[in-house]
Amino acid sequence: MPSFTLQEVIGITQAKVVSQDKEKFSDLVSDTRKITEGVLFLAFKGEKFNGEDFAAEALKKGAAGVMVSLDCAEEKIRECQGTVLQVEDTLVAYQQLAKAWRERFPQLSVIAITGSNGKTTTKDLTAAAISARGPVLKTQANYNNEIGLPLTLLGIREEHTAAVVEIGMRGFHQIEPLAKIAQPQIGIVTNVGETHMELLGSLENIAKAKAELVEAIPAGGTVILNADNRYVAGMRNQAAEGVRVLTFGIEQLADVRGEAIRTEGRMTKFMVEYQNERHEYEIAMVGRHNVYNALAAIAAGFALGLTAEEIHDGLKNLEATKMRFECQTVKEWQVVNDAYNASPMSMTAAINTLSELTQGRKIAVMGDMLELGSVSVEAHRKVGQELAEKGFAAVITRGEMGSYIAEGAEKGGIAAVCRCASHEAAAEKLHEILQPGDTILFKGSRGMQMEKIIDLL
Repeated sequence: MPSFTLQEVIGITQAKVVSQDKEKFSDLVSDTRKITEGVLFLAFKGEKFNGEDFAAEALKKGAAGVMVSLDCAEEKIRECQGTVLQVEDTLVAYQQLAKAWRERFPQLSVIAITGSNGKTTTKDLTAAAISARGPVLKTQANYNNEIGLPLTLLGIREEHTAAVVEIGMRGFHQIEPLAKIAQPQIGIVTNVGETHMELLGSLENIAKAKAELVEAIPAGGTVILNADNRYVAGMRNQAAEGVRVLTFGIEQLADVRGEAIRTEGRMTKFMVEYQNERHEYEIAMVGRHNVYNALAAIAAGFALGLTAEEIHDGLKNLEATKMRFECQTVKEWQVVNDAYNASPMSMTAAINTLSELTQGRKIAVMGDMLELGSVSVEAHRKVGQELAEKGFAAVITRGEMGSYIAEGAEKGGIAAVCRCASHEAAAEKLHEILQPGDTILFKGSRGMQMEKIIDLL
């Protein structure tokens, strides 16, 4: 557990002591449901919640202390029976403490990953690829923001040989401060696509924001870039002096190059050429896009000095995050749950992969792709057109933008197209049209929760 003394907390966060009766904290917690004896409760504040409302309750539950903001109401502080600390911003204090905890492990290799698509899968594959030399800490789910990244870093323990973290962003100057907390020696940029176009306005701006990770890697570290994505390949020039640049790819010349890709059941096998040697690898995933993710992971292994054999064996330890092209049988149908998130790039990848693997009828259940801004309508229409080109038998959509997927599918010649207003309506329509042996693809942005339709089947 990330334990801190009271004096350490004060030194790190410049906290003001309001009252004091404990000298040590056994852990840091921001959720009263996770209070255990001796922890420090940090009261975060958001637009719709205020953790300071629960500070007194946290102490009653056994917390050794609470940390609140300088503008916390006096009556809330008076209710607190125990150690009370005040700081200007509790979230910033949390980040400072996480950074201090990470710095207690100076020999630990930290690998940070960003990109428009594939961050979570690349994180899972990288953690597996480098696992041959011991336990690896990795970001759980997609906890990659200003709260999730510190939470991950606070999970570092003595037994860990490395940590693999995702760093997300929704605008400029968001990766930069998170990288300062994680202090990675290796940075991976998977790709640059239209995700966050609504906020950043252009692919060039998205690339500029992602390149903050490249700029954060110190001399002696390694930057791993996708040679087949021109926006990522162009980041080479932003690496600091003394930083090694490793590229990966399939189409362009790259340091770590994949070829001879083939699918066998639910496994993908491929050859990798690196430093004039060729070795075969396999992953328990399907799709060309996942080969790119695996190549980035393999490059990270080489950057850490692992052998091809160690990386090959490590990839067998893959623990993939749920709802990433997750295949399952539901009644008489094959269901592909790829509903964790969606963007134009990942939609195309899912459609192409399903088409390569499926012999029978294909049904698509598609939800909105969020945060695409001015390109949203055309991007959704294009998904519908791609479904038509790949011969999908039926398309069911949900959401305002999903109606443009339906429009593109209809223009492409798909006769069975249905726009649904709810998960329930989509499930009802599926029950009407499904035939034994059908394969159904579920995909949409996280906010659309398309997996709920699977449960209704």
